[in-house]
This record gives sequence, C-alpha cells and structure tokens, in this order.
Amino acid sequence: MLSALCVIAVAAMIYFAIGAAWQGSSGQPAFAWHVAGRDWNWIGAGRFFLRGLELGGWPSLATLFGLMSAGLAAIIPLGAGADRWRLGASCASTVLLAGWTFPLFAHWAWGGGWLAQLGFIDSGGAGVIQVVGGLTALSITWILGSRRGKFSPEGVPSALPGHHAVFVLLGCFLAWLGWLGLNAAGAILFTSVGASRAVLIAVNTTLAAGSATLSVAAITRARFGKTDASLCANGWVAGLVAVSAGCAVVRPAAAVIIGMIAGGLVVYSVEWLELHLAVDDPGGSVSVHAVAGLWGLLATGLLGAVAPGDAPGLWLAQLVGIATLLGFVLPLTYGLNWILNRVSAQRVAVEGERQGLDLYELGAGAYPDFMTHNDDFWQR
Repeated sequence: MLSALCVIAVAAMIYFAIGAAWQGSSGQPAFAWHVAGRDWNWIGAGRFFLRGLELGGWPSLATLFGLMSAGLAAIIPLGAGADRWRLGASCASTVLLAGWTFPLFAHWAWGGGWLAQLGFIDSGGAGVIQVVGGLTALSITWILGSRRGKFSPEGVPSALPGHHAVFVLLGCFLAWLGWLGLNAAGAILFTSVGASRAVLIAVNTTLAAGSATLSVAAITRARFGKTDASLCANGWVAGLVAVSAGCAVVRPAAAVIIGMIAGGLVVYSVEWLELHLAVDDPGGSVSVHAVAGLWGLLATGLLGAVAPGDAPGLWLAQLVGIATLLGFVLPLTYGLNWILNRVSAQRVAVEGERQGLDLYELGAGAYPDFMTHNDDFWQR
C-alpha cells in the first residue's frame, strides 16, 4: 500500500514537472515531422511545471486527467513485481514511466499526435493507461525474475495465493465505480462525444465487466470443477480494461462480446505466461491490463459502430496503435528499466524476500500475528 502511495506521488510530481509538457493537448503547440505534405505531431511542446496553463479551460481538464492517468498506469507494475521489487526501485521506475513513456504515447493518442490524426480511438485509456502500464509490468517481471519458491527445479509453477480474497473482491466494486468516471471523462475529453453519451458509456462499462466475470466463472468451473474467485476478480477488471477503448463508440451488445472474450483471454493468458514463458506475475497485471487492453483496442476497430463520423479506417488506425505499443513502447519501457537495473538493482536482497518486504524495507510488520514463510519453504 505504501508503494502504491509513493508511486502515485512520484508520478504526480514528475508529470507536473515534465510529463504534462510532453503530452500536451489537441490544438496546443507540438513538435511535428513533415511527411507526405502533412505535419504529424510526435511530442508536445508545452512549458515545464505547468507554466502558462490557464486553469479552468479545456487544456487544464486534459492535464488533470493526464495527471490521474499517469498515477493509474504507474501502480499497474506493482502487482507484477510484488514480494521482490524494492520500494526505491519502483519509485525510480515510475520516474521513467511518468516522465517519458506515458506522456509520449498519451500525446500520440490523446494530445493531437500522429495516432489521433490517423483516427485512433482510446476513450478511457485501454492503450494509454492499461497497455502502457501492463507492458511496463511485463518488463519488470522479466528484469526481476520469479519469486523464490514459485518454480520448482523442473520449472513447474506452484500457487502462492494471496492472503485476503475478500479485499481483492471488494476492490472490484471500487474499480467499477471509479471506471464509470474514468471512461466518461476520457470519452468527453478525447473522443469528441457529448456529455449525454455518459449513459451509454456507463452501460457498456458495466456490461463488459459483468460478461467478463461470468465468462471466467464458467471457464474455471468447466476446467477445474470449481469457480476460481481470484481469476473472476481478474476477469472483472479485464472487462473494464477492454471496454475502455471503445466505451463511447460501441453498442451494448458489442460491449458484452468484448467482455466475454476479455475474460477468456485472462484465464488462458495467465496460464500460458506461467507455463510457457515462466513469467511470475502475482497480480495478473500483464494479462489483465496488457492483454485485455490490446484486445479492447482491436475490438474497437472491429465492433465500433457509433463513432463520430463512423470513420471507415478506424480498424486500420487501431492496428497501427497496437503495433506501436508492441513494437515501440514495449522495447522502450524494457530498455529504460534494464538500464535502471544496471545502475541499481531493482530486486530486493534474498534476506528481504525471506523476511518479507514490510520488515526488510519498513522495519515493521503489517501482520505481526501472521507468519508468511518458514525456513522449510526456502530450502530447495
């Protein structure tokens, strides 16, 4: 919890200092390349520390939304690096995310950049927030490696369940409420829809979350004989993530389809990443945010039916956005965090993993009556 507070705080400070200037907003100054007789914006040209920003205007609302979005993107990798990511390292990684990776892609999609000029749609941040955060989470898992005890010497993964499933499920309700505002605000700011579209956005958001959860419940019951509560929670959030891209431009029936497929993707993605790529992602951040977000961007191009102007090239613009995320943002965020890891190791020492990060990093136990590990657990 302290890590979440700290990375949100760091993201806010860095976004305030430089990120907002890089992101900019539509109609504001930007650096551009002149290609084929047309200017293509690639990065904002605003002033650092929000100097010159007129509070109360449309650009200030976009800045506020960007500030909150940077914090949301920054907490996603925490789930992937749980139990072994140093507090200071997570804050340093957030500097890179909020200061460069996030605002750069946010400018392309939201700030009048070249993707927006192509017709790319990402109303609630399925790509800008979720996929950028999810790909950073994937990079962190690769750099940190797996938790001790997660994989046997033969490479077989073992379950390390969380300690409080009720809190996890409670978080789903909180996420749903927050997502209603997130999607509505993003659509009004960046998809040029009126406030009256908020009703459709709320309906689509709820339907996608519900259908994703039911999809996961049915799949896990059919495969394992029991409904998996943890995966259902991941499915709920995956539905919210997936519908975020096109929440304002798809019909309710399409939102149900988007959610159902997102739920199925999460179940099999979590398993595939562990078994075949040895990715130790305790919170399912990669599957929930990156995989479901990429599906949501694609689904917007395939199922978008009520977009302003019904642009015929929407599906192509969405494919270009997906290719940019996988072909540029992933190598960028991995490279930056790899360099950071070379400067200062991001993974906590072995002793820190044995004690638990509460004791090792903070000198206090959050659960003094609860023993997380014993000596036998650490013997291989």
